[in-house]
Amino acid sequence: MTEGERKKRARGSSAAARAALDVMLTDAAVGGRSRFVSPGAAVGVAAGLARRPDRTARRLGGLGTELARVAGGRSEIRPAKRDRRFSDPAWQSNWLFRRLLQTHLAVGEAVDGLISDAELDWRGERQARFAAGNVLDALAPSNFPWSNPSVVKETVDQGGANLVKGARRFLRDFPRLPSTVDTSKFAVGENLALTQGSVVLRTEGFELIQYAPQMERVREVPLLFAPPTINKYYVLDLAPGRSMVEWLVRQGQQVFMISWRNPGAEQGHFDLDTYAAAVLEARDAVAAITKQPSVHLNGACSGGIISAAVLGHLAAAGRLGEIASLSLLVAALDNERAGTASALTGREIAAAAVADSARRGYLDGEALSGVFTWLRPNDLVWSYVVNNYLLGKAPPAFDVLFWNQDTVRLAAGLHRDFIHLSLENSITRPGALTVLGSGVDLGAVDLDSYIVAGLTDHIIPWENAYRSTELLGGSPRFVLSTSGHIQALVNPPAAESRSSYRVADEHPAAPDAWTERAATRPGSWWPDYDEWLAARSGELKPAPKRLGGGRFKATAKAPGSYVHAG
Repeated sequence: MTEGERKKRARGSSAAARAALDVMLTDAAVGGRSRFVSPGAAVGVAAGLARRPDRTARRLGGLGTELARVAGGRSEIRPAKRDRRFSDPAWQSNWLFRRLLQTHLAVGEAVDGLISDAELDWRGERQARFAAGNVLDALAPSNFPWSNPSVVKETVDQGGANLVKGARRFLRDFPRLPSTVDTSKFAVGENLALTQGSVVLRTEGFELIQYAPQMERVREVPLLFAPPTINKYYVLDLAPGRSMVEWLVRQGQQVFMISWRNPGAEQGHFDLDTYAAAVLEARDAVAAITKQPSVHLNGACSGGIISAAVLGHLAAAGRLGEIASLSLLVAALDNERAGTASALTGREIAAAAVADSARRGYLDGEALSGVFTWLRPNDLVWSYVVNNYLLGKAPPAFDVLFWNQDTVRLAAGLHRDFIHLSLENSITRPGALTVLGSGVDLGAVDLDSYIVAGLTDHIIPWENAYRSTELLGGSPRFVLSTSGHIQALVNPPAAESRSSYRVADEHPAAPDAWTERAATRPGSWWPDYDEWLAARSGELKPAPKRLGGGRFKATAKAPGSYVHAG
């Protein structure tokens, strides 16, 4: 396999791990883990290969030749540099482990090539790669105690005590997925979500937090965050030194945060209109407190979809001046061919998912978290199988992983609307989506926008996030962080940071054309965002001496009460 073919295969494997809104929400409702190993995908590949027997013969012949090289110690096949499963030096230095590894990699490359040879349509190809990838990942030699050199050494050193500890951990976890974090080390309000502030508005659906200024002078135009509805808000205020909110406040931004209620069955009627109205109610409160006619709106992940829908409504109502700018963080408005996930669902499955959540009034948060997990099985399943059960070690204490397991429910009404929106891709077509009685036309949203995506995002393909630059009116700035879905957000500036991001002055329609123009900048994108906001935030003025104002009284300290609701 040539270097170019290897890179092409790596890009295909990366794409096969990405998700879209529709599959996450359908799989979580109907228990779609069984579809990760799809007999239908295998049938499609077999039928495609049967029509091209010459290609199949060549591919299998190539596998036989490579396996002969492996057996003779002449194979040059190696794992990807970033594949942490095979980081132990014994995978290369020990003849037996090296042959086990190379056999696994050779079979994987052959399977990948056979899927390409079958020439399936886009949906069938993605289904096949996803199913094959899950089987191959599960069968990797690193996942078994007798074929993982690190586990063999640990077993010898501990006399098997590691396997005994691992068995106990397995019994505690079963039938759930392996624990990914030591939850005893974290508590919201104690070492997470610590930026000083107060709740200035509480409704049935959300709490509005105003953060205390930390500078003597602040910028005139305030910033309102609309966080994800399928996770808690504090990923944006994670921990001291790792909080975007804390950092922005220290730059003189006036920052407000929506903290969504964790809905139960009685909130099952909450839908897209409910959340859009909530964003508008929060905006009005922020404008009243700061005495500013317009507000910057920042929507993260699913909060970005809601924010864009709100702006479509405001544009139709002639009220777009109420928003100063729109920021979208790892949010995809265009879900056309959004990675493997779009290929794994259909209207029948979606209908079953909507009916199931409607019966309960919500989509269970743990089920949704499980779908996220299975989209990155090597990182989020098998690595913890090895760590927890084979090496007998405790999972790490990591704030992002704690936040990730601190799940929330999704109201049935919003679940329904998100699935329909994603399957129809209606927000991309003028007038196809109606929000608060208005037909949404994103092209009429003639505002400056700041759009952030993650290069290795397994949930939102960056190409889909980039297409928002074509959908929205106004002048966009697209920033591509060289990290994943969460690390693109939790990206604090640091002297020795390995982070970087890419930006360009032009935004052509094709994502590949943008990458040709984009320059790489070292460090975090946060300072770039602050500079962009500052240019649109008016003059500096004295910081308010108290939080809230008028009928919006400071009633409780941040992080409020809704964030604690399980």
